[in-house]
Amino acid sequence: MNSSRTRPRLRSLGAAAVGALAVVGVSAGPAAAHAEVTASDARALAENVTLSFTSEAESETAGIAELRVVLPKGIAPDALTLKDAPKDWGLTATADGYSIGGPALATGTDAEYSVTVRQLPDEKSLVFKTLETYGDGKVSRWIEVPTGGEKVDNPAPVLELKAAAPGARPLAPGPSATPGSAAPSVQSSAASPSAPVASAGARAAGAEDGGGGAGAVFGAIAAVLLLAAAGAFWWMRRDRGRA
Repeated sequence: MNSSRTRPRLRSLGAAAVGALAVVGVSAGPAAAHAEVTASDARALAENVTLSFTSEAESETAGIAELRVVLPKGIAPDALTLKDAPKDWGLTATADGYSIGGPALATGTDAEYSVTVRQLPDEKSLVFKTLETYGDGKVSRWIEVPTGGEKVDNPAPVLELKAAAPGARPLAPGPSATPGSAAPSVQSSAASPSAPVASAGARAAGAEDGGGGAGAVFGAIAAVLLLAAAGAFWWMRRDRGRA
């Protein structure tokens, strides 16, 4: 068999490999979803700061219905207020942060909202561990904190802070921070939608996190690519032997 007949077969195999790579890119898409946070004034001890959060939708079957956020050290649940959120969503304080949610968003719609914080703590960075709950009960856990520059599969939103402005000082605790007034805020959250989110997060601890399935798909397609390459090599050897 001459080389003119070999080339079309090799081109077909090459096209198949390119198509498989395209599928890998599409399949890896959900794994790229993440949660992030930005600030109107990202400085330590800054006052009345707006924190804007975005949780990217990764489910193809349901929309985000609720977010459960664990606040970093130095920000009390009663030190923030809701500024903007999806329609009919509300914020409820919890013992270690807050939950925000309402009617499930349309499938594929990112959850975006913002809160105002009385004052940021005197830290270099703030971590906001987040649990996303979808309308079908699926929970994505963005709670991992990268260390030493290593990448993690489900990174928590992290806000890097600049040094405090000259003369900035910590504010005195507000009236709502007294034990007597803080208790109702935490107690009311026990019967709020945040309670199911917390339990769902616990159940999800041993389950597959959001984006985990993409790794298995990627591995399977990689195997197909290896088989395609081996097939191309076999055809070349076979055609050369018949030439």
